Amino acid sequence: MKHKRTSTDLSAPASSLVLPEQLAQQAADAVRELLAEAAAANTTRSYAAALRYWAGWHQARFGMELTLPVTETVVIQFLVDHIQRKSKAGLVSELPPAVDQVLVASGLKAKLGPPKLATVTQRVAVLSTAHKLKRLTNPCELATVRTLLSRARRAAVKRGERPTKKTAITRPELEAMLATCDDSLEGLRDRALLCFGFASGGRRRSEIAAADLCDLRKTGDDSYIYRLEFSKTQQAGVKVDSTPDKPILGRSAQALAAWLEAAGIREGAIFRRIWKNRIGPALLPGSVASVVKRRAIMAGLNGDFGAHSLRSGFVTEAGKQGVPLPAVMAMTEHRSVASVIGYFQAGQVEENPAARLLK
Repeated sequence: MKHKRTSTDLSAPASSLVLPEQLAQQAADAVRELLAEAAAANTTRSYAAALRYWAGWHQARFGMELTLPVTETVVIQFLVDHIQRKSKAGLVSELPPAVDQVLVASGLKAKLGPPKLATVTQRVAVLSTAHKLKRLTNPCELATVRTLLSRARRAAVKRGERPTKKTAITRPELEAMLATCDDSLEGLRDRALLCFGFASGGRRRSEIAAADLCDLRKTGDDSYIYRLEFSKTQQAGVKVDSTPDKPILGRSAQALAAWLEAAGIREGAIFRRIWKNRIGPALLPGSVASVVKRRAIMAGLNGDFGAHSLRSGFVTEAGKQGVPLPAVMAMTEHRSVASVIGYFQAGQVEENPAARLLK
């Protein structure tokens, strides 16, 4: 009987076998493709910008190209160059002015002076990730580096520095912004965008920009269901207990219907650019932030507003109105209570019975 050769037959000629090193290279290529496909566009841009900064700083500081792995000495120099510390002369850091000027001139920095501590921390985290992906000795995980960052955070808190947060858009702010929206195409779009972003659960700017008509279902005269197929939580592959279906009701549904009708949108992106009364392609996430900022200015509101103001404002307003936290998280798709509780408690602070002991 003639022996049939299978793909696993050890008698197969050597030329048809895949060598271990070839498999390793194929796996490495597959990993890179998988990471590139899975990463959010904003994350990819952020990582690329951080690595460009590392390369530019290293070239300007040491006169040579950055190569991995980076030494512990280089990372520590990066930290003392960019983190301020107290001295007799006040707050100082070690970044030479000439290097600072080169970084600004090359577009790697927006302005002269030390960056925020959060920026420094993020850039170290990106460098750490680069080392992990290449399976190189990681200087960012050494005790010296971790201790320096920890002490820098404690020192910043002692100096009264706090992370900056966008001003929350709660019901009064939202009403003021909606009042600036007229019945022009731009006014109709902005009214629909603000209502959609707030009422559907405080959507992120990337989620608003990615909103597509194929995920929108009309369920009544004043109601829609939007299926959130594009969210940060889903991209992370995290299982959540909430449904991706988000209701858009009442005034918000009416505003959305008016925009879709006026713009003649029958498919594709819901929120579009407008060019001289012509409907253009989908808004970019940065454009969503610009809409929020512009309407806040037009409404005469004081504060630092951005796209995240809709998300933080939704949670804060829910806390004010006594909405249970699980119901809020089902709308926002926050993964943990820790990440949402601060805004929720801020909304409830005036209702705290412990604050009324003298009444």
